[in-house]
Amino acid sequence: MGIPHSLFEEKLGELKAAKGLNLDTNLTAADLKELVAQYKKVYIEAKGEQFPSDPRKQLYLAVLAVFNSWDSPRAIKYRSINQITGLKGTAVNVQCMVFGNMGSTSGTGVLFTRNPSTGEKKLYGEFLINAQGEDVVAGIRTPEDLDTMKQCMPGAYEELVENCNILEKHYRDMMDIEFTVQENRLWMLQCRSGKRTGKGAVKIAVDLVNEGLVDISSAIKMVEPGHLDQLLHPQFEDPSSYKDKVIATGLPASPGAAVGQVVFNTEDAEAWHAQGKDVILVRTETSPEDVGGMHAAAGILTARGGMTSHAAVVARGWGKCCVSGCSDIRVNDAEKVVIIADQTIQEGDWLSLNGSTGEVIIGKQPLSPPALSGDLGAFMTWVDGIRKMKVMANADTPGDALTARNNGAEGIGLCRTEHMFFASDERIKAVRQMIMAATIEQRKAALDLLLPYQKSDFEGIFRAMDGLPVTIRLLDPPLHEFLPEGDIDEIVTQLASDTGMTEDEIFTRIEKLSEVNPMLGFRGCRLGISYPELTEMQVRAIFEAAISVNNQGFKVLPEIMVPLVGTPQELGHQMNVIRSTAEKVFSEAGFSISYKVGTMIEIPRAALVADEIAEQAEFFSFGTNDLTQMTFGYSRDDVGKFLPIYLSKGILQSDPFEVLDQKGVGQLIKLATEKGRSARPDLKVGICGEHGGEPSSVAFFAEAGLDYVSCSPFRVPIARLAAAQVVV
Repeated sequence: MGIPHSLFEEKLGELKAAKGLNLDTNLTAADLKELVAQYKKVYIEAKGEQFPSDPRKQLYLAVLAVFNSWDSPRAIKYRSINQITGLKGTAVNVQCMVFGNMGSTSGTGVLFTRNPSTGEKKLYGEFLINAQGEDVVAGIRTPEDLDTMKQCMPGAYEELVENCNILEKHYRDMMDIEFTVQENRLWMLQCRSGKRTGKGAVKIAVDLVNEGLVDISSAIKMVEPGHLDQLLHPQFEDPSSYKDKVIATGLPASPGAAVGQVVFNTEDAEAWHAQGKDVILVRTETSPEDVGGMHAAAGILTARGGMTSHAAVVARGWGKCCVSGCSDIRVNDAEKVVIIADQTIQEGDWLSLNGSTGEVIIGKQPLSPPALSGDLGAFMTWVDGIRKMKVMANADTPGDALTARNNGAEGIGLCRTEHMFFASDERIKAVRQMIMAATIEQRKAALDLLLPYQKSDFEGIFRAMDGLPVTIRLLDPPLHEFLPEGDIDEIVTQLASDTGMTEDEIFTRIEKLSEVNPMLGFRGCRLGISYPELTEMQVRAIFEAAISVNNQGFKVLPEIMVPLVGTPQELGHQMNVIRSTAEKVFSEAGFSISYKVGTMIEIPRAALVADEIAEQAEFFSFGTNDLTQMTFGYSRDDVGKFLPIYLSKGILQSDPFEVLDQKGVGQLIKLATEKGRSARPDLKVGICGEHGGEPSSVAFFAEAGLDYVSCSPFRVPIARLAAAQVVV
């Protein structure tokens, strides 16, 4: 009837206090009659009418209450979180009651047939003597262990154990069961498949195969991709213990948990990390300038940005906990404080982040490390034996490549060369000299400084991926990302010092480079076509590294990817530069290496003329982040302003930057794949956007006939599982 439970609890508490009692079960029949009278008064005060005494009326109102619960805020939120759509409502079962509150020979309980946290094969549950089921599940009374039932009702307990075995064998799964004992007679009330943690899910699946209850295909369906996510990131020991300390909630951008002291800029994050401190980097939003601080931080919190913002993408790639788009926070960089709700958090204060829920928690919460159980290896071997689609990784450093390989990646599907330039001040200075160059000679001088850095990075990645393909994307950032933010006069002085140009020349160059819409501006292949020497430097670095590593006894399989192509002519121009540079390097070395050249399909026009592009490209890789952005016309860095409204009103069912839009973007992918293979039947086709690690999107890519998906190193096991689940 919509009356708060607490109003009734209040009356019950007052009565127990007046009688000097602790337990509900100690109240006498006379006490209960007195309590009923008080309950009826609560009802009258709340509803303005008498509580109905006609049982049919009570039953009718109870049925309506269940129907109406479908639209309660809690139910709506649950369906939103679990992406449950298209259902009309909930059904109602009316059934005869049995009573667990008929004295010391009665009771009630809830159990799992195995431990849902660890997967251990042992009954796990709670029991209450002289109680109804609601007393257990609502937390009104503190229940006891099942051993209590074993001691005081041994006959009913033995029958319960037997029934648990029957139900597990019938349903071939770990079961969640509710039961009641009425005067020593056991009644089984209901059962369903039990919810479990990641660790529990893997152990239960492996054990059920070993026990002969399920086959491998069934076991693969029993573990959810989200379960693997839990196993691959640190978690809080007890999330229920900090609920009163949650001070804000943002987007759960990168899973896991992080605890650290608050810092507000990259320099401090790196300096504190070097001193052995755990830090949380708090920013209004992050840019590539912040990657050093992000790498040093245990976790990242941003006020702006969505699930595919810079912070989110980079954090997921590194397996870093990240909460983005937290609009409840106000960051003041100058004073090094952040206002959250009514609290002021200063530099050095402790914060905890839950990247799986988006919760921001005040103080230092205890963590438990990733729990990679021995069962996981066996389970993933089964997964790999069934899936047909390959799983690669997006990795930009030798360390990322090694992590990817350890997580089962079969190569690198995206190595973003621009990320390498942010690894040190010397590299950034050289890039800025290249950008500021007014002549080709100045630009080549700056590129000569960058070549050894690029070559060294490529050598490390090739060694880590010995025998596996490595797809390297040529430079593709908006150029403004390499220019520092802040006081323009200070920047100009710094750049003049670095480049030897006058301040007036620097001002003019910056004005020329400024862009109204950098995401659609001077980037991708447009850079390489305007400055062919840039492509030449990168290609030389790739092949010199490949030859060097090959001579060390490693097998190198380089693939060069041209970004942001919209016409066959753009790809043709860059392929000529790539092939002529490769021939020069091979001629100098007296040795050649087999390689492929392909392109990213991330502009809708490229998908529409894919047959023409495939006449030159040896492979396609769909950059679904940009393809989604350009197909919808949404800026992925600004969707936070309207996307929550779209999702709440049902205009969109899910964030298209997180879950692939199969009806729009997905059709472009299918069309481009079909057109591309019509021109080149052996065309290798994959995807390297953020959707490569999202299970429902992976299923779509498998059904669309793609050869591989590529995702962040920490999502590789999830993509492997999703690819296997498509098959079974």
